[in-house]
Amino acid sequence: MRKFLMMAVAFFAFSQITTAQELYVNTEPASNMPANSLGIRLTNKFFKMEHDGTTGMRFEPEVMWGVNKRLMVHAIGYAANMMQSSIRMEGGSVYAKYRFLSLDQQHAHFRMAAYVKGSVIDNPYVPSTHATKKPYANTDLDLEGAASGVSGGVIATQLLHKLALSTTLGYSRYMNNIKDNIPEGFPKNSVNYSLSAGYLVLPVRYKNFNQTNLNLYVELLGKTNTDAAGRGSYLDIAPAVQFIFNSTTRLDLSYRTQLTGDMARNSFNSFMVRIEHNIFNIKK
Repeated sequence: MRKFLMMAVAFFAFSQITTAQELYVNTEPASNMPANSLGIRLTNKFFKMEHDGTTGMRFEPEVMWGVNKRLMVHAIGYAANMMQSSIRMEGGSVYAKYRFLSLDQQHAHFRMAAYVKGSVIDNPYVPSTHATKKPYANTDLDLEGAASGVSGGVIATQLLHKLALSTTLGYSRYMNNIKDNIPEGFPKNSVNYSLSAGYLVLPVRYKNFNQTNLNLYVELLGKTNTDAAGRGSYLDIAPAVQFIFNSTTRLDLSYRTQLTGDMARNSFNSFMVRIEHNIFNIKK
């Protein structure tokens, strides 16, 4: 049994390092976490709020489970102070991803996956005024604390030695929140798309699973509201740096800002800090 566990540790560490550049910060890859593994994430996002110049914060605790080599699920909670001065719970969501295609080669692979997500949120969509008494609007709805709804789409990821490229195309349907209906003039449908690149900088040569990984990322994140009401689009860029320690714990730092767009948004700039720890071979 001890030999088996040591082999499992080595295999897990090797798989984490050889695909480390696929652990995107702002999007999900088509690859899954190892089967029978558990991941715990704590994410903090900081937003510069356009209506009053304050800094809003959203806290996202998350649990991830590798059901098998093809299927993984996430459970996510949301708490923020973006609609009030103190932090309060906003709701939660469930995310599932199924990898349906794997084409593996030496030092390269191509994978595709389908995902679905559902959120239940207890937030007002848009107050007519804020504490500053300035009216504002936000038609940049999302399922990460802003709106209830469902989304789904496909992901394609190509690994080429130390470089990994990934693209996502998805659709979101927004619904009434627990205590607030979508106002007139707000979108109910959007198309989401992304293009991500990750590069493994360190280690230059793999020796053991205790080595620290350094990955650099740049991601393009876009959205288009498809309704006549609330129509608009944007394209953001999000560079990021990532450290992986002992092949089990990672630290992500990312800054996101708008490149172009005409959508009414609460914030055009944000900063993310995330810590994640993975426990493998949970289920004997």
